[in-house]
Amino acid sequence: MNRLLNRSNAGFALMALVLGLLLLQDWWGRSPPTETIGYGEFQKLVRDKALTSVVIGREHVTGTFKEERSGKKRFVAVRVEPEIARDLDAAGVPYSGEVESSVVPMLVSWVLPVAFFFGIWFVLSRRMAKQLGGQGGLMSIGKSKAKVYVQTDTKVTFADVAGVDEAKAELEEIVGFLKDPKAYGRLGARMPKGVLLVGPPGTGKTLLAKAVAGEAGVPFFSISGSEFVEMFVGVGAARVRDLFEQARGTAPCIIFIDELDALGRARASAQGMSGGHDEKEQTLNQLLAELDGFDPSSGIVLVGATNRPEILDAALLRAGRFDRQVLVDRPDRVGREQILKVHAPKVTLAPDLKLGDIAALTPGFTGADLANLVNEAALAATRRSSEHVEGVDFTVAIERIVAGLERKNRLLNPREREIVAHHEMGHAIVAAALPGTDEVHKISIIPRGIGALGYTIQRPTEDRYLMTRSELENKMAMLLGGRAAEELIYGHHSTGASDDLAKVTDIARNMVTRYGMAPAELGPVTYESEPSSFLGQPMGTRRLYAEATARDIDVAVRTLVEAQFGRARKVLSDNRPLLERSAQTLLASETLAGAELEAILAEVLPKRAVPEASAAV
Repeated sequence: MNRLLNRSNAGFALMALVLGLLLLQDWWGRSPPTETIGYGEFQKLVRDKALTSVVIGREHVTGTFKEERSGKKRFVAVRVEPEIARDLDAAGVPYSGEVESSVVPMLVSWVLPVAFFFGIWFVLSRRMAKQLGGQGGLMSIGKSKAKVYVQTDTKVTFADVAGVDEAKAELEEIVGFLKDPKAYGRLGARMPKGVLLVGPPGTGKTLLAKAVAGEAGVPFFSISGSEFVEMFVGVGAARVRDLFEQARGTAPCIIFIDELDALGRARASAQGMSGGHDEKEQTLNQLLAELDGFDPSSGIVLVGATNRPEILDAALLRAGRFDRQVLVDRPDRVGREQILKVHAPKVTLAPDLKLGDIAALTPGFTGADLANLVNEAALAATRRSSEHVEGVDFTVAIERIVAGLERKNRLLNPREREIVAHHEMGHAIVAAALPGTDEVHKISIIPRGIGALGYTIQRPTEDRYLMTRSELENKMAMLLGGRAAEELIYGHHSTGASDDLAKVTDIARNMVTRYGMAPAELGPVTYESEPSSFLGQPMGTRRLYAEATARDIDVAVRTLVEAQFGRARKVLSDNRPLLERSAQTLLASETLAGAELEAILAEVLPKRAVPEASAAV
């Protein structure tokens, strides 16, 4: 911004200089020793033959006297129209022309248009400078837009990062290199050039990079991959050069490129197509050259982050550029509890609240999700005028995040409410009857979100990373419990089970095509389709098996789904009185949770068994 203002001031100074020269020229043309005389006097001097020479211009007449007059040899007179001069001479009236200043016409015809266009340029430059974050305007289009953070600006250390202990351990070594490179290099080891943080969105990749800079106390350059690419070819490459030039001047430091896939996507030549020379490829080539060019001993570490490592260019991922790939995955139950402990001090929690119970209710939540959960729970407690944030507030927040906002203005007719109540109780009773399923935490028939007319929340007892065939089948039976309850009570189906059927079909198809849980005739073979592309763009999937095999897969998927639907229907048929009674209770209260729900499902738990499947696969 300072450079832009300096250029603007220089432009104004140049305009003032030009205007001053024009005024000086205008003044010099009318300054001594030239005498200004009237046109009538000029005609009298002509008649008296008192002039040596005369120069006639469009507006002025200039010349020299035969003899000096008052020390002046030259004269200038403003011309008067000949007709007017003859009439005035005939009438004996003295007359002279008026000398008009040329400054005003000059300003109107030349200076003002230039000033107008310069003002437009200045306003556009200021606006572009604001859009570029104060890093320059039209004249600094090739400059890097990286925001530089020093230790006092990041204010983030490893104490602010939780739930990713393995990733922290990997990055602590980078901190050691930055703090004391000689101690780590005593056996010949060098600092890793690049570290790639890979993980789903919201897991804390940017926070980890800031924590490394905060722990090491070094400057932190932060830029997004998309900020390198502009409409002008070559600008991205220039910004890469400028970024590394800035980093060399402040080493040791950390360069953090977020959303690296926007910059480092695989080039067309890597997919069998001829390579082009577009802006992204030039920018990526410049980044590769910079990574090869800088010396690790200079103390520069490049940290990249992406949630799509599979689309990155192979040349970017090789050793010597990004030496390490650090997985920043979704936290487990212990990790979620640690993250909640980081965010909990920001709100007033109830003394008896156990964060471990909240962590158990949030499988699959990332660090960003948990931070949002704590804030939503605090808002829920504020809405009900509570002095503390309690467990019920976290339950409300989880429901709002997972299922959407309550839609109490969506009024269901009595028939629809009955169907929804039996549907949700069907899920809950089947889940309670089958072993290996998660505990039912809450049931509600209050519509939420876009299409949810009711919901059943389960609380996992532990995080699972491996599931057996029987557990997958039990999960399918639980999902089909709602449709089975509708068929058992009403003798027909509704559209309310559409989402359940989609999830069940997906599980069954994965069992057949990915997990090798197919019939004997299909064998322990995976039948996944590979994505197809044209010119580097995804164009659907390409099947790698025959048409007859596709038919066998469809039959196996349908058989699996029908078998689990039969199991769910049998469980509900054995517990039909409980289904009808509990559905009426749910209709009356709209929500079942806690001791009331436990009392209802306790009638099913003693009967818990694994009914035989109606059809074997």
